[in-house]
Amino acid sequence: MIPQDKYSQGTHSYLTLRKAVGWIGLLLPFVLMFGVFVIFKDNMVQKSISYYYHTGMGDVFVGSICAIALFLFFYTGYDKWDNWAGNVAGFFAVALAWFPTTEFGPTDVIGIIHLACATGFFITLAVFSLFLFTKQAPNPTPQKVTRNNIYIACGLIMIVCLISIAIYLFVFDSEGSNLCFVFCAETVALIAFGVSWLTKGGTLCADK
Repeated sequence: MIPQDKYSQGTHSYLTLRKAVGWIGLLLPFVLMFGVFVIFKDNMVQKSISYYYHTGMGDVFVGSICAIALFLFFYTGYDKWDNWAGNVAGFFAVALAWFPTTEFGPTDVIGIIHLACATGFFITLAVFSLFLFTKQAPNPTPQKVTRNNIYIACGLIMIVCLISIAIYLFVFDSEGSNLCFVFCAETVALIAFGVSWLTKGGTLCADK
């Protein structure tokens, strides 16, 4: 019974970590937004989530991203593809924290690195949802079928958000608009990311 007990404890711990990552992604934009407004009396909504690096909530932003990166580095999943995807996403997450977005003026080299890493981060998360989380054995349970539908929806939402941000930045933001479109699109993408990982952690549609 002892080996089974250890396996059960390990499984629950792994699911708990997945849930923790899901909750961090889901709540991050709202924590940053209300923290800046309530604690530091600054503008509640920034141009993008990355701009919170330059506010009083910068440490929270960096700490949250690093927490996600740490889990992704240690995430092994079920095969080598899960492991490699976790390492790639973790690398991009760390780079997001190390290379902040440009605060003022034209985007500099560090800002370009940040933008590239943010794009790679969300693409890798979408790959998790669309291709890795949806793997299944023959004769999947009804709950697994439902979970796969959730994963696919979340992955597609992240891809659509990335495309919409790219269109906005290259077409409509040529004059440096202060609109918060990027922040809203990133928030939707993070919510999709959070829901996907919460589902993978057994919060939604778990097998009975």
